[in-house]
Amino acid sequence: MPIDIHVVDAFTDRPFRGNPAAVCVLREQPQVGWMQQLAAEMNLSETAFLVPTATGFRLRWFTPKLEVDLCGHATLASAHVLWETGRCPGSTVHFETASGVLTAGRRAEGIALLFPLLRPEPESGPPALLAALGLDEGMVVDCARNGSRHLVRLASESEVRRVAPDFGKLRAYPGSVAVTAASAAAGVDFVSRYFAASAGIDEDPVTGSIHCLLAPYWGAVLGKRRLRAVQASARSGRLELTVHDGQVELQGKAVTIFRAQLTSEAAPPP
Repeated sequence: MPIDIHVVDAFTDRPFRGNPAAVCVLREQPQVGWMQQLAAEMNLSETAFLVPTATGFRLRWFTPKLEVDLCGHATLASAHVLWETGRCPGSTVHFETASGVLTAGRRAEGIALLFPLLRPEPESGPPALLAALGLDEGMVVDCARNGSRHLVRLASESEVRRVAPDFGKLRAYPGSVAVTAASAAAGVDFVSRYFAASAGIDEDPVTGSIHCLLAPYWGAVLGKRRLRAVQASARSGRLELTVHDGQVELQGKAVTIFRAQLTSEAAPPP
């Protein structure tokens, strides 16, 4: 049976904006090595692999270099593909993932994802990380982290947009980092840029998972549970966020760019 691959722009309602993800729909779980090879071939920040289960779908995410434990935009893209192709008749789909069961809900205004909240823990700005970002300590308002995910807050949106990392240094630094500030635009609460160079993604266009850390951080700073965010990459993207107890709801739209089928030569080995 042919294996379908879809490329979807997530967290946008227009083609060639937001964050592109590849979505591969399978009947059975393939070998990890094959999934990594296909992700490298697609060469997008994330390729998602879906396999049906009794209660929904098993979902795994791969960058061109490695498997990751949480990805927002490829989950949004996956839900979009399932509904667009009629593979999921209901308005809710459950994904079994490395981060537990994630839920996507179909709404008139987009797709809502219920993800785990990543609680920010205060930290001093790691000198090697700030140097890789081209920042000095005087430019930093605050820093926080959750595991290997770091957050660096600057004083203004314009400073966030001007950040010019040394990607050679950043690739050598373990983990990833979001650089963020309050938004200068009406109707937007904060902006960010996200760098995951050690995972093979120099700058990610729009990143759902890091907003599981950014949302509770800015929610505490601004005293709000509902937030609007813009990821200020070259492609840009918008997210509607709601902070719950222990979870973050991320809402966005998605657009399919193309659909293809793998040849028999590229199919996973039996």
